[in-house]
Amino acid sequence: MALGSFRGGVHPRPAKERTAGKPIEPAPRPAQVVIPLAQSLGAPAKPLVAAGERVKAGQKIGEAQGFVSVPVHASVSGKVVSVGQALNPLAVEGPAVTIAADPEDEWVELTPAGDLEELPPEAIRAAALNAGLVGLGGATFPSHVKLSPPPEKPVDTVIINGCECEPYLTADHRLMVERPNEVIFGLRAIRRAVGAARAVVAVEDNKPDAAEALAKAIPPGEAAGVEVRVLPTKYPQGAEKQLIYAVTGRKVPPGKLPMDVGVLVHNAGTAVALAEALRTGKPLVERVVTVTGSRVKEPKNLLVRIGTPVSALLDYCGLTGEAGKLVLGGPMMGLSQASAEVPVTKGTSGVLVLSPEEAQLPPEAPCIKCGRCVDVCPMSLLPLFLAKYAEHGLWDEAESGGALDCIECGSCSYVCPAKRRLVQEIRLAKQTIQANRKRAQAAAGK
Repeated sequence: MALGSFRGGVHPRPAKERTAGKPIEPAPRPAQVVIPLAQSLGAPAKPLVAAGERVKAGQKIGEAQGFVSVPVHASVSGKVVSVGQALNPLAVEGPAVTIAADPEDEWVELTPAGDLEELPPEAIRAAALNAGLVGLGGATFPSHVKLSPPPEKPVDTVIINGCECEPYLTADHRLMVERPNEVIFGLRAIRRAVGAARAVVAVEDNKPDAAEALAKAIPPGEAAGVEVRVLPTKYPQGAEKQLIYAVTGRKVPPGKLPMDVGVLVHNAGTAVALAEALRTGKPLVERVVTVTGSRVKEPKNLLVRIGTPVSALLDYCGLTGEAGKLVLGGPMMGLSQASAEVPVTKGTSGVLVLSPEEAQLPPEAPCIKCGRCVDVCPMSLLPLFLAKYAEHGLWDEAESGGALDCIECGSCSYVCPAKRRLVQEIRLAKQTIQANRKRAQAAAGK
């Protein structure tokens, strides 16, 4: 188990001790779920149901629209209350199906895909698509698309990302400890789907129990092609390009994808979901969510039905004292929420509740050009200048400076002694550059 790392990065307080040893437990089934039809990085699904219909758990309620899109399934059985617009974790309203759950929790008939050793690659990709699988690390990119590299870009290495470097979160850690066989099965399925010779599960060295469990789960006949790599604990070790470099030494060029260097990366939770889809035919209707933070009375790792209101999870775990901020995800890359009534989606890895003191942002001061943000940037960018370009609306300069290569990890903001909102400014630059590109393309098409 050799060690590998990458340039830059930071070492924030892990804050995982309250849930790292907590086994996964099922969250109470909610009385009502709100299931967004846009839960992947791609086109929203088209609704297949109407208000008044009764659905079963696992039933497809939204059809994929295009190649970069996934279907959506009911996470509970019950009556469709409405098909319309609802608030989602991105703080915007989007298409969603609201279902009032019934006590039966009746499921559709599930059909396994068959023996993995006999499944052709296209059957594995079809199972991923039919199950509505997306990247569960947060990016929510459709899994079947990742599993379909073009012939001119062969993949020789598959990596399962089990680093979970974001502070507070322990959902993937518990999956690897409690369900290592499914992680390895999913890894083998991914390797079979793309024809890769090498398969790696990457785990940070602060999770020795996970690394040990995974190593024991590797079938004897697969030992030559599957390995567990233990990497130094550093943020953002789990970022795709940084992980690829740490494991293989290959650099993904700007504007390119992992498959351009012969690598494919999937999250540990995604591997488990793929294993379930192949072994049982179960679609992605639930996921593990870490509920934690200084204001959570009993932090837990919960198996949560998609569409469950975040408020229901907070009621189950309990709150103590005044809450200052609610974040979906971790403190470095998570999204602050204005309401606890937003639903858990396929991309919800954690629910973090901070105290008012923790949520208080320190005042900004002028940049002193100390260069710390440059030292820690894992993408070798110049965050201080990119942020300044954004502040002054110099979008062309921001683009030429590599703003679109920023992975928004927040390392620059974390180390800035002037407490500049660097990542927020760079995010604004990225959004503006992309919007300007779309307008230019639309104008050129007229």
